[in-house]
This record gives sequence, structure tokens and C-alpha cells, in this order.
Amino acid sequence: MALQNLTEYLNIVPAVMRSPHRYLWSSYDAEADVLYINFKKPSNATDSELTDDDVIIRYEDGEIIGLTILHASTR
Repeated sequence: MALQNLTEYLNIVPAVMRSPHRYLWSSYDAEADVLYINFKKPSNATDSELTDDDVIIRYEDGEIIGLTILHASTR
């Protein structure tokens, strides 16, 4: 089965290659409109930071291990 918008998916390749561990897991919660992106599994955040554009950066011992993107459908 071919994806209709394959090009859109291929656009994430550079981001994955630049990610801290060269891995990327994601899940989307439609009810909450939140996109979760993890660069490491398992991950246990020890700290987090909310940016001005409603992105939560999650850290484990000072290393970025994931992002929580609020209001994902509006981006």
C-alpha cells in the first residue's frame, strides 16, 4: 500500500538524523491535541521546560529526551 503523501513523511528524515540518539518515536493524542515525540526509550524525564510556543522540552539528566507539543493540530 503506497502512502499518498510520502514526501511529507520523508521530510522528517533530516530531523531524525539530527536527533540526540538518531531514533524517534511519536504518538498523537487527538482528544488532548498533543503530539509526543521521544528520542530515547525508555525515557524518564528528570526535568522539563515549557517554551513560549507551548512546547514542553523533556530532559533526563540534562539531555533532551523528548518533546511534548501542545495544540499540535494548529501547527
